[in-house]
Amino acid sequence: MLRRLIPGLAVLALIAGGAQAQPGNCAPREVVVDRLATAYGETRQSMGLGAQGAVMEVFASQTSGSWTITVTLPDGLTCLIASGRVFEAMAAPLPKPGSDA
Repeated sequence: MLRRLIPGLAVLALIAGGAQAQPGNCAPREVVVDRLATAYGETRQSMGLGAQGAVMEVFASQTSGSWTITVTLPDGLTCLIASGRVFEAMAAPLPKPGSDA
């Protein structure tokens, strides 16, 4: 798992630093989204706006439990950051810090 996470962290570091990510784990967004849907049954579950206009998205399959985190750069290049199994959507927010969970 750590070997899969390290390249993703490198991409995040590049994005945070303002440099362009290398296309080793990257492709146009349409290609990545189509591949996640057809090969893994994953759909977008959440998203957020990062530094320098990058968009972070979480894709997951409710059926298989697989999940993938991507970052899309302003130029449309989408990079795979991390992936795994046993995705679980959380219905309730996390408890406030200091409260018993």
